[in-house]
Amino acid sequence: MKIVISFFLLLALTSCSTVSKFGAGVDITFDPRTIGMQIDDAIMQKNLSARLALNNKRYFISIQSEVRDGNIFLSGKVEEAEEKIKITKIAWETKGVRSVKNAITIKGQTNFKSTAKDILISSQLRTALIFNKKTKARNYTLETINGNIYIFGIAMDKEEKNEVINEANKIYDVKKIFPSIYLATELSRSKL
Repeated sequence: MKIVISFFLLLALTSCSTVSKFGAGVDITFDPRTIGMQIDDAIMQKNLSARLALNNKRYFISIQSEVRDGNIFLSGKVEEAEEKIKITKIAWETKGVRSVKNAITIKGQTNFKSTAKDILISSQLRTALIFNKKTKARNYTLETINGNIYIFGIAMDKEEKNEVINEANKIYDVKKIFPSIYLATELSRSKL
């Protein structure tokens, strides 16, 4: 009986909406991860979010996390550099973590004008990926901070990965691109 309940609980977790704090999440029809990998990542993300909220309730609102194949991507804003270090430590302590990419900024290092530019850059790249037939836009999380664009996601092949980076390079006002794009063949369980 416990196994049946556990199965339905996991089924409920995977059938939840793919909308996250970042916006549209990875669409299951394009996601090269197995259902088991998706469940593991969802559990890891919920675990991290809960631990951040228990540590400081403000982190639940100000910090966004995304998990793909055990790789954690963090973004958001904090008041002090020590908080950024603390959040990174909490992420690394999450069971099953393989890597942590931290794009958290410290408040006061950005202003309204730069924030508006960042939103525009992310929107332009998202639109370009949607209209590019060689990319699966929903497989990517985009975060722009002070003109630096962070791309986190899973590409089906090297051609798609290169296409995503090329689209980012075409956008005006992008200072630097930080791609954390994993190939479907690089996923941990595809090597078994």
